[in-house]
Amino acid sequence: MKLLLTSGGVTNASIRDALVELLGRPIDECTALCIPTAQYGHPMVGPGVRAWQFISGNSQNPMVDLGWKSVGVLELTALPSIDEEHWVPLVRETDVLLVAGGDVLYLCHWMRESGMADLLPSLSETVWVGLSAGSMVMTPVVGDDFIQWRPPTGDETTLGLVDFSICPHLAADGMPGNSMAEAEQWAAGIPNAAYALDDQTAITVVDGEVRFVSEGRWTQLRTLSSDPHQR
Repeated sequence: MKLLLTSGGVTNASIRDALVELLGRPIDECTALCIPTAQYGHPMVGPGVRAWQFISGNSQNPMVDLGWKSVGVLELTALPSIDEEHWVPLVRETDVLLVAGGDVLYLCHWMRESGMADLLPSLSETVWVGLSAGSMVMTPVVGDDFIQWRPPTGDETTLGLVDFSICPHLAADGMPGNSMAEAEQWAAGIPNAAYALDDQTAITVVDGEVRFVSEGRWTQLRTLSSDPHQR
């Protein structure tokens, strides 16, 4: 897949331009599915108004409201109860998946349970736009600081489609978000490369090439085998 891993959504022109580049054509010519699942597992987000805000494009994190040709909803918790023929073709035909933040292990659990995780490797032209947990789910591990819900299996790994971990919502004073001191403490328990991103920063990953897109601040806390470059 083509990945756009954000901390706060498509929050500035540089991130939006990166998204259009990944899509290969204007946003208003592309179809989208939004995935709110992660929200239900987080105690500070949960079901209710915030899920509606994300789906309806009324949240403070620009994703659904960017002017797509069409937007649908893909709820991962529902997929195990319906035949794959009812949803897999829809996913394959969709240009972009918009994945909400919330609880990352809850999202990962339902990606595996629904079959979405198994489908991802075949979606070579699809763009995945993650918001916070929707980005972190693509990493190998998230660390205890970001775990509010644990799956019945006890498996705390995430999908590992990239080889680095992300601390989102970097903020100068940590309010709201995570301070640099908190990010550094988090990184001390991460076994692989790690980055802290503020909400004006995103990471694109295409065919293994990693690029940072930022009108804000990001920090490398651990080193990759080959350093990504900022654009």
